[in-house]
Amino acid sequence: MDTRAFKRSLHHSERYNRRGFGLGEEVAGSLEQAYQSDLIAGLRDNGHELRHGRLTVRLAEAFGFCWGVERAVAMAYETRRHYPTERIWITNEIIHNPSVNAHLRDMNVLFIRVEEGVKDFSEVGIGDVVILPAFGATVQEMQLLNERGCHIVDTTCPWVSKVWNTVEKHKKHAFSSIIHGKVKHEETLATSSFAGTYLVVLDLAEAQMVCDYILGKGDREAFITHFAKASSPGFDPDLDLVRVGVANQTTMLKSETEEIGRMFERTMLQRYGPAELNDHFLAFNTICDATQERQDAMFSLVDEPLDLMVVIGGYNSSNTTHLQEIAVSRGIRSFHIDTPERIGPGNRIEHMPLGGDLEVVAPFLPEGPLRVGITSGASTPDRVVEDVIRHLMELCGN
Repeated sequence: MDTRAFKRSLHHSERYNRRGFGLGEEVAGSLEQAYQSDLIAGLRDNGHELRHGRLTVRLAEAFGFCWGVERAVAMAYETRRHYPTERIWITNEIIHNPSVNAHLRDMNVLFIRVEEGVKDFSEVGIGDVVILPAFGATVQEMQLLNERGCHIVDTTCPWVSKVWNTVEKHKKHAFSSIIHGKVKHEETLATSSFAGTYLVVLDLAEAQMVCDYILGKGDREAFITHFAKASSPGFDPDLDLVRVGVANQTTMLKSETEEIGRMFERTMLQRYGPAELNDHFLAFNTICDATQERQDAMFSLVDEPLDLMVVIGGYNSSNTTHLQEIAVSRGIRSFHIDTPERIGPGNRIEHMPLGGDLEVVAPFLPEGPLRVGITSGASTPDRVVEDVIRHLMELCGN
């Protein structure tokens, strides 16, 4: 499929919108009431620090809503205002935050059902309005909705679109795309749908497996079996790893994406030599600025003396999970929660350990003076961060 041609055709359709409806001022009050926080604004003005009795809160320099998320949520609110009576659907969650999605449900926005990882579009009808989320949708989903006569409101973050353009360049020049991402994540599914030949690697270990194979150190059948659900149909490592380009899911850990890029560059340099490197390796910078800023701020925060860390964001939020990884890598006692209600009643917390399942810790806060670091993923509103801080203040008393 010529994905570039399809996108051009879709963008010229009268039923497609990716710029909003010019109703920013009309929805500003609702957005401010739902998501902004005077407490957090005050923290920013006070050097990102709050003192309350024995509790000191240190807030990351960069955290919470990024521009792409703000844009997506605002467009969703504008869509409801522009289409007051029509049925409005979202192809998944607008962003990976339970409170934001709950607000949209309260506005009578419907969510496409997902069963065993497959979206069910059977209830979406002609003339319905469908919002594509901040992390995008697959080409196949867009094609289905367009052919069904739906009105499409596309809130895909421009940084995600940049990655799509990158893998299309790989495809145009007959390079396979090595995508650093989580194979079942909606963004990676969308990105791979724009690629030609592709392979998804989760981490440095999987990237090393691929590099070893390029250098003749791997077993073909073991390789194909391992990446069976993370590669394009018919992927042949002996043919499709001769020319590779690197791209990424925008919410992955920046340092890991950069190292994976260097690994493949070194590997192709070793395999083919400097004179032929450009014929076998392509790299474009597709790391999201907001993701990078939040990770850099987290690295700075964990360098401070902290008793514990609270990371706030959806459990299915990739960028939030990577913030948690940074705290864990430094040996800091850290808790990932998705809503303020995970704290209390009493001195307890229900959290998601990295790579684990929900568990309850009680007692949660130790006695004595306490320094708590706080950050939040790019899909987390300031109001949620405020509520978490207030829960901590209540537990610590006056």
